[in-house]
Amino acid sequence: KVLIDVPRSELAEELAQSESKTQVLQDTLQQVLDRREEERHSRQLLELYLEALKSEDSVLSKAAASEAVPGKEMDEVDTGSSSTGPSGRTVLSDQILAALREKPAPELCLDSQDLELVLKEDTQALSSALQWDKQKAAALQQACDQELSKRLQQVQTLHSLRSTSKGKKTLP
Repeated sequence: KVLIDVPRSELAEELAQSESKTQVLQDTLQQVLDRREEERHSRQLLELYLEALKSEDSVLSKAAASEAVPGKEMDEVDTGSSSTGPSGRTVLSDQILAALREKPAPELCLDSQDLELVLKEDTQALSSALQWDKQKAAALQQACDQELSKRLQQVQTLHSLRSTSKGKKTLP
């Protein structure tokens, strides 16, 4: 950071380099610092997002528990889920399940909300619903997790770039 703030002519003289080479050095250092700052912001925003998801999940589970009538089991109409047989239930729609079965890279075809649903799904229930072995279902969930993380990182980067861009416009 100190090298960026030093006047270019003084730095060039100290390094025995031309001012143009010194400018390239300072620009490169500034880009590295900017990238590190963007990565830090991205991590913070992702942590906030994950924290919000956990909070939302706990609120939803508490709401579902308070709405449940003791002794009465909910059916598919109540939950919007479809039965996957004796091994479990899944909240994934038929459309999502069809995309998961038919597409070569389904994680690229699903929107972020659908990816989250696939990730939240129990691996055993998912493998039953898709009629796949558990390892293949787990691999699918891993691919969905990676795609969702990549999308979140891109959003974070975009927000960071926007805020950085706005900050530079206000400088004299």
